[in-house]
Amino acid sequence: MLRLTAWRSALHYDAATGRRDVLAGLTVAAISLPQGMAYALLAGVDPRYGLYSAIVVTLIASILGSSSHLINGPTSAISLLVFSALSHFDPDARAQAAEAMFLLGVMVGAIQILIAVFRLGDLTRYISESVILGFMAGAAALLAISQIGNALGLRSRGHGDQNVLVRLWLTLTEGGPVSGKALTLSLGAVTLATLLRAVVRRYRLPQLDMLVTLIVVAGFAWFTGWSVAGADGQTAVGVAGVVPASLPSFHIADIRLSWVSDLGSSALAIAFMGLLEALAIAKSIAHKTRQPLDYNRQCLAEGAANLAGGFFQCLPGSGSLSRSAINFQAGAVTRFSGVVVALAVAAALLALASLTQFIPKAALAGLLFVTAARLIDVTRLRYTIRASGFDAGLVIVTALSALVIGVEFSILIGVTLSILLFVPRAAKLKVSELVVTPEGVVRERVKDDPPSPSLILIDLQGELFFGAAPDLERALGDALQRARFQGIGQIVVRLKRVRHPDVVCLEVVEQFLRDAETLGVTVRLAGAQPDFLAAIARLHFAEWYPVERIFPEEDDRDSATLKAVRQTYATLATDRSTDAHPRTADLYYLV
Repeated sequence: MLRLTAWRSALHYDAATGRRDVLAGLTVAAISLPQGMAYALLAGVDPRYGLYSAIVVTLIASILGSSSHLINGPTSAISLLVFSALSHFDPDARAQAAEAMFLLGVMVGAIQILIAVFRLGDLTRYISESVILGFMAGAAALLAISQIGNALGLRSRGHGDQNVLVRLWLTLTEGGPVSGKALTLSLGAVTLATLLRAVVRRYRLPQLDMLVTLIVVAGFAWFTGWSVAGADGQTAVGVAGVVPASLPSFHIADIRLSWVSDLGSSALAIAFMGLLEALAIAKSIAHKTRQPLDYNRQCLAEGAANLAGGFFQCLPGSGSLSRSAINFQAGAVTRFSGVVVALAVAAALLALASLTQFIPKAALAGLLFVTAARLIDVTRLRYTIRASGFDAGLVIVTALSALVIGVEFSILIGVTLSILLFVPRAAKLKVSELVVTPEGVVRERVKDDPPSPSLILIDLQGELFFGAAPDLERALGDALQRARFQGIGQIVVRLKRVRHPDVVCLEVVEQFLRDAETLGVTVRLAGAQPDFLAAIARLHFAEWYPVERIFPEEDDRDSATLKAVRQTYATLATDRSTDAHPRTADLYYLV
């Protein structure tokens, strides 16, 4: 299928399409360079691994993926998760942390491939938008906190087992004096990036604001001599370091078996977050282009890219919102634009690698401050918090979990909390008493309606799973108790709005019907849905419960309920012992 799709695309590919893809790819590559380095530093690893990811992960995902505009590679969210996963490694043991990161990439890729093979991509839909908003807010705060030391020119203090807030405090109190030069570069990068983004949006220019900012600030640092090593080999401000002018090469990580269990939860969180991020971006762009997407294929592409990246010294990646948006806005037509991005980054790495030694960490910190601010969707956050206390709680708990417990656990905590809060709501079974008017309208009974002395008509609404069993048992028990004490011999239960009965609720219904039969109360089931009918058929209800008392749901509104009520009053009319008053009979007896 993949080969056939690629063949068809090649047949319709022309020079005009190629020109648009190349221009879009070159535009995206310009922003991939500073982002790749910045996100690698964010993850706490060598900047070259971010650039390698912008080559290998981008290339493979573009070749195998389904979306024509999605650009993969290093992202801020995934880098934060990687940073958290590697936080327990000694900051001085950078080589060991890098080897663990390569293993992490392989584990993430393997999990994503398994998700695609078993078609479990739909599991990502159980991560609610509130959890994602909370995660992004917490991740943005963590991103900003992690760069405060670089922005102030302080030496990092603390170790990986400590909370990020504790490490920040130690860095601020024990990391040495604040560097005015570093602070100047950081604030300059923030100011210039903000101004340039406004200009780009105002005049609809190519989105090269981050690259231009990095070049200008780095050029200023070089011109003033702040990023140039002196006689003692030291620079006035910390620099990113030299990136080798070489392409990523095949490498098998030197790992320890204990790392597999240590990185397991992080790999799972990164795998699901990566897929969620990539699929959400692909869906949003496809909504504008009307391109049909194969989500399972995209999951497979994400997994293959990260798996291969783990063997080519890459930072794990996912779909990038900023680069994908630029790719789409720059006029890309096919996935070949992603190939151009990877090739352009590779060419730039070979040609410009030596210049990275003059890029101040403070400048990259400023760009990451801007990135953190852009991660937070203030409008959406405000709307979500105002809309629902349930969603507001999820946002706050998930965000705080990212800061206090760990960013990789914040998603799991948010999802778990959303399930725990949702189950009681889903288990809430609504029970109401109904009446049938002389006009044949079934509606909820109000206090002015006279009670029927001969019929109880109740409506159930909700999911009939084990969580709703107590409410179901209580509702049916109350109806049966009322019938017993008021001498009412007929009950109609409307099942039109109940769904997905499980064994526990079916047992409750069966016991109710048997108890009613023992007490001499006739029960009719109206509006029974196909799943309920199939379940009671498998349980052989017909062997002891008359099938004529079951009224399946019909196309006409309330017709099944009306038929059950007519049959009930037809039975009462032939029973000379009925105590129905004329006024009540006029209201309820429909012929």
